[in-house]
Amino acid sequence: MLATIDTTVLKEELNTPYSVSPEAIAFYREFGYVKLKNVLSPEILSYYGDIITDLVFKLNKLTKPMEERTTYERAFLQIMNLWREDETAKEFVFSKRLAQIAADLMEVDGVRLYHDQALYKEPTGGITPWHADQFYWPLASPKTITVWIPLQATPMEMGPLAFAEKSQAVEIGRDLEISDESESLMSQSLTQFNLNEGPFELGEVSYHAGWLFHRAGPNVSKTARKVMTMIYMDKDQRVMQPRNSYQTADWETWLASAPVGSIPDSPLNPILFSR
Repeated sequence: MLATIDTTVLKEELNTPYSVSPEAIAFYREFGYVKLKNVLSPEILSYYGDIITDLVFKLNKLTKPMEERTTYERAFLQIMNLWREDETAKEFVFSKRLAQIAADLMEVDGVRLYHDQALYKEPTGGITPWHADQFYWPLASPKTITVWIPLQATPMEMGPLAFAEKSQAVEIGRDLEISDESESLMSQSLTQFNLNEGPFELGEVSYHAGWLFHRAGPNVSKTARKVMTMIYMDKDQRVMQPRNSYQTADWETWLASAPVGSIPDSPLNPILFSR
């Protein structure tokens, strides 16, 4: 007989504060990322992970054989804004616990949601090339952060996220989309930075700054690497004039074409935590 899941307990956990140490905040400030253990329980990851996985395969439209895909397409299945597709997924995305950690690390009074995205690297899936996320975002301030949540323990063979420490301050490569070119150029340019490419334990998550360069290896295991992410921005973030076609698309899709110079405060970008 299957055990009954008490979803009330899970919802409470998602909204219970997490104590972010001064050391973790200082580490994030200096290195541009931080990995935190025991942020989410196995029960949370199992329950919401199953729902997220069902949505990914229901909504996924990338069905080409792996050998016919581009480097970007081989990196992962990418499904965005699950919170608008399912009320239970919304509970996970709107977690005050996860948003509070983001605010603490960025040292801001509150955060808005930019958007969420599931990133599922299939077995035989390729590398995720070096890139900085904020290349895609028409946001004026560097006060942006992504939480990367593996829905299972993620050993090296599954392709965990890797970080070029302190690279959030480097200017080179900020005009590169995720591509073979970004992988080649940044592999050479980032040799001066220490690389953190360790595995993730179950319940361990990472937060990284919008301009921090990061990548992931291929998934050479026989199981999909299932990851959920949320991108947060300072609640007082301002929209800037898009600088490339990707930023124009993001401005229209994720920011509801909010006026340049304004705070993006439409229903698409709710405040998820405020002090």
